Amino acid sequence: MTQGREPSSSPADPQPAGAHAAPGSAASDAPAPGEAPTAFSDAPSTAVDPREEPTAASLEERLGHADRYDFVDPLDPDRREVEPIDDSASDDEITDQLREQGVKIGRGGVTPAVFYPAIGIVVLVTALAMVFPDGTGAVLESIQGWIVADLGWFYMLTIGILIGFAVFFGVSKYGRIRLGRDGEKPEFGLLSWFAMLFAAGMGIGLVFFGVAEPLTYMTSDPKPGTEGPPSALAEQGLAQTFIHWGLHPWACYAIIGLALAYGIHRRGRPVSIRWALEPLFGERIKGWLGDTVDVIAVLGTLFGVATSLGLGVQQIAAGVQSIGIIGEVNNTILVVLIVIITLLATTSVVTGLGAGIKWLSNINLSVAGLLLISLIIMGPTVFLFREMIQAFGLYLANFFQMTFDTAAYTGEEGQTWASSWTIFYWGWWISWAPFVGVFIARISRGRTIREFIAGVLLVPTMVSFVWFSVLGGIAIHRQLTQGDLWHEGGEAIVPEKALFTVLSDLPAGPVLSVVAILLVAIFFITSSDSGSLVVDMLSSGGHPNPPLWSRVVWAFLEGLVAIALLLSNGLTSLQAGSLITALPFSVILLLMAFATLKTLKLDHAMVEEQKLLHRAEAISEHITDSMADRVTGHVNEQFAGEWGEVLDDRIDYRISRTRAGRVDGGRGRTATGEQPAVADPDAARKRGGKPPRKG
Repeated sequence: MTQGREPSSSPADPQPAGAHAAPGSAASDAPAPGEAPTAFSDAPSTAVDPREEPTAASLEERLGHADRYDFVDPLDPDRREVEPIDDSASDDEITDQLREQGVKIGRGGVTPAVFYPAIGIVVLVTALAMVFPDGTGAVLESIQGWIVADLGWFYMLTIGILIGFAVFFGVSKYGRIRLGRDGEKPEFGLLSWFAMLFAAGMGIGLVFFGVAEPLTYMTSDPKPGTEGPPSALAEQGLAQTFIHWGLHPWACYAIIGLALAYGIHRRGRPVSIRWALEPLFGERIKGWLGDTVDVIAVLGTLFGVATSLGLGVQQIAAGVQSIGIIGEVNNTILVVLIVIITLLATTSVVTGLGAGIKWLSNINLSVAGLLLISLIIMGPTVFLFREMIQAFGLYLANFFQMTFDTAAYTGEEGQTWASSWTIFYWGWWISWAPFVGVFIARISRGRTIREFIAGVLLVPTMVSFVWFSVLGGIAIHRQLTQGDLWHEGGEAIVPEKALFTVLSDLPAGPVLSVVAILLVAIFFITSSDSGSLVVDMLSSGGHPNPPLWSRVVWAFLEGLVAIALLLSNGLTSLQAGSLITALPFSVILLLMAFATLKTLKLDHAMVEEQKLLHRAEAISEHITDSMADRVTGHVNEQFAGEWGEVLDDRIDYRISRTRAGRVDGGRGRTATGEQPAVADPDAARKRGGKPPRKG
């Protein structure tokens, strides 16, 4: 009998194998009416009740798994996944990884097209400054004057644009993108990360200008256009200081840090500035264009660090003079101090005292915190908190006006002031951007963009506000109450001496002065050491452990540049050097912001596309599984309730025919001549089925 064919009583129907079942066997026992059929299988029934919920995973569970995302490089979807450069790998393995990404590593472990041009330019400028100090100083001042007069507006606009980009990246939908693989945990805990950002926010500049800048704006050099009594000038001066040391510099660092962190941790690119511009220039960034970008970054970083070293050594000399160790400060003493501290920094490089330097840096931060707390306690505490809050309110009220103040209505006096202060700071911050950007990028793996922007903009900014409010506030309070820090018509405030003048009037003044000297000296050493490391990484194709010999070369060159700028014309040349080197890199920063925006758009679009596809697949699978379960349950229920009974009668009929024995000649009689038993045809009709046909 063919499966599914209706049974027939015709003698022509063949008998199935095994039809002659022995009486009393399982096959001979017909099921009682109403029982489930047993002719198909001895296994228990597995029918699904259609009224029950599907046994498949719920839709919520499926959608939860559908939010997974398999990372695809938004700039090169066909590129195989590349892991970030492993700092712990051997130098040869790291070099091979760099070469796989198109980095041209030459002999000695450096990138020839970056290292040698940068070295050549630095040596040339340093030699000219030392051989012709007066002429070099005049040239630097002339270039600085041209930049301030004709391009000062560009610096102001650049900083404003970078702040806008930084805030947008933090609050937009791109803020959810992680600087690493999706689901990756941050490399450092939140408190440790904040502490390292605090370290990045601290440096020689805060110590050098902490007292002098707010006091200068109140007394000897107020900003042109501001007027009023000394108290009003003090309030406006502190708000202007907040502009110089708050969100504005850290917006620069946030943009470059974000671009580098995304490339390093999410796309597996080396620690090199060129890769931040890959979204705009593609493969061309691996050639001369990328080499030029890295050379500019190296020069900007080196001159920015050299400016900090020059300021630091001036303050160390003033501090040593204030406690009576030396008499008059001259260039010879400054050069000797630079040589000594540069040698200390180089020694830390050669002897591998990296862990010791980190430990010393952490101690230095603790000392800075203790100095700050001591000044709050010893100084006019209530006044310090009141003036900080009041100046912060003025800062917020005039944020946009001070951000875009190009001195258009204050004439030459306003431009001169801007070149000495605001535009100098913008150039200095832009020069420092590669240094700080590399640092904050390397410590931010696993953070979301929103966390990164919030931490980088807010933590160091708060540190700076408190620092200047305390140190500057003590000086302002003393000038308002005693008036002995500056007299009308007197000489300008000397920044390197102002701190020690204020400390000398406090309890334990000499002790605090020694602490301040050590603070600056250690910042000098760690800045030189870390600066040479960053410059060496940039000139070695992004190698996390660049060659020792080239790092020593950069450490010496940083000291030489600081000496050369000091000999040229002191602080003025330091300011001009930062401003000049920052001009080309400011263009790179703007391009970097637009390149990052382009990459994040592509990344977000690809993430959302994959999630939508996965969700559609999950919903489709859920519907398919649910319908299959329900249809199967319905069919089984119908089979068991209706068709099964009909089929039972047919099976009973066949069994009865089979038991009767062999059919005789097709006449419907058995071998004994008896009529075979036939199932009651009315039984099927009573149940709504068809009776079996007679043979």
